[in-house]
Amino acid sequence: MMYHLFLILLLVLASTVAVTRGDRLDRYLRRPSAVRWGVLGVTALLVPVNVLAATLPGGSDVALGIALASTTVVLLGGTGVLLLRRSAVRAARPRRVLAIGAHPDDLELACGGTLAKLVDTGHEVHAVVMSRGAVGGAEETRLREAQRGAAFLGARTVTVHDFPDTALAQAEQGLVMAIEAAIDHLDPDVILTHSGHDQHQDHAAVHAATLRAARQRTTILCFESPSVTRSFNPSVFIDIADHLDVKVQAVRLHRDQADKPYMSAQRLRGLATFRGAQAKREFAEGYEPVRVLGSALGEL
Repeated sequence: MMYHLFLILLLVLASTVAVTRGDRLDRYLRRPSAVRWGVLGVTALLVPVNVLAATLPGGSDVALGIALASTTVVLLGGTGVLLLRRSAVRAARPRRVLAIGAHPDDLELACGGTLAKLVDTGHEVHAVVMSRGAVGGAEETRLREAQRGAAFLGARTVTVHDFPDTALAQAEQGLVMAIEAAIDHLDPDVILTHSGHDQHQDHAAVHAATLRAARQRTTILCFESPSVTRSFNPSVFIDIADHLDVKVQAVRLHRDQADKPYMSAQRLRGLATFRGAQAKREFAEGYEPVRVLGSALGEL
């Protein structure tokens, strides 16, 4: 009976984790929905069966058979989950990447697939966000979502500054100094930031400040925000076929902005499909190079 009670508790715990910690499934598994519903289904089936078995005499062959069957199902399920994990070839020479965005959701929207892929292939990613997005939403909520989004992608660190949302250009020197400090501290091989072909004033301000602060750095790539103009013309592409779902989930974590059209999974998948077609891949993110040192990109 004790065995059955323990197994029931284990099954309920697994089901609870599958529902309440779903973001972890979405980050590390290729088919998180299948795993989530599989755990819930197994729990719904085995819990009542084991409750019934627990009421049978301890030496009952039926109780023993149910116990063995339940254990087998749990072990096979655990093995299946491991097989569904995302796999990636580790880089021979890991790089350090610094991603700089204007607002809490910018990095997830523009380069979330790339950042997740970099982390999974062994590179070191750091995120810097220049404002808390106070004008466009609830400031403290957006701050927490920025931290959670970066952690979900796997960034080693995330720094969220408090420069004035929608008026970053008025703090130009402060932006430059903050970005210079991050560059001096991290010494990144690659810097990702907003494009100069972006009609959002904050994005344009961060682009200009990054170019000033990174004037001695060798490799700067500009990512595609929802507000880029028709002049945005990427010539560097990162294949994100194995990480598009991670990007979609990372964007979903910014619930404060969920009503914005550009936050939808359909829009994200559509853009990734378009850039993928340009790169002759299924899904991709596109970048405009300011300058690129080939050895800095390596296996990115």
